[in-house]
Amino acid sequence: MTTAKTSRIRVLAFTGLMAAISALLMQLQIGFPFLPNFLKLDISDFPALIAGYAYGPLPGVWVCLIKNVLHLTVTTTGGVGELSNFILGVFFVVPSALIYRIGKKTQKSAFIGAIVGTLITAVISIFTNYYIVYPLYYYVMGLTTEALMHMYQSKMPSVQDLWQALAIFNLPLTLAKGSICTAITFLVYKHISPILHGRK
Repeated sequence: MTTAKTSRIRVLAFTGLMAAISALLMQLQIGFPFLPNFLKLDISDFPALIAGYAYGPLPGVWVCLIKNVLHLTVTTTGGVGELSNFILGVFFVVPSALIYRIGKKTQKSAFIGAIVGTLITAVISIFTNYYIVYPLYYYVMGLTTEALMHMYQSKMPSVQDLWQALAIFNLPLTLAKGSICTAITFLVYKHISPILHGRK
């Protein structure tokens, strides 16, 4: 009983720590001159990935949720950006953590999981943006499709429609974000491996 309680406390404490780090990292969003100014890169998903590897998909999801709830206090998107970040974070962390655990928690399975998670998230981002996120932007912020397309076309005039814009701009950005989070995780892998191979 005591061991089980201690284990739960450890999971909660670690999840809280990763969520706090993730929330701080979410403040450090980087824009690029070749992207519309509303598309920014951050590395706040890598603590969620570590939590998912350490204790399973659910703590990773909790990290994604907590960091976005905290970020609502400084949101500039009416919560829509946070919803998008949460959705994509879940699609990144859950497959990664599941593959890691199925692969008997090896470094190889961790790497495969993160790559698969990155690819899934990049593809999913096109559809979540088109069907969920941008319609909410239209509703919450009064944005129109024409105004959105103008922002994309200001960077690449040849873009014809939203599907093309998402494929050209959003998909590579999501791939880059997942790849960087994966790289950072593996840079610190040796230091966190005792946690990753600890008790569930």
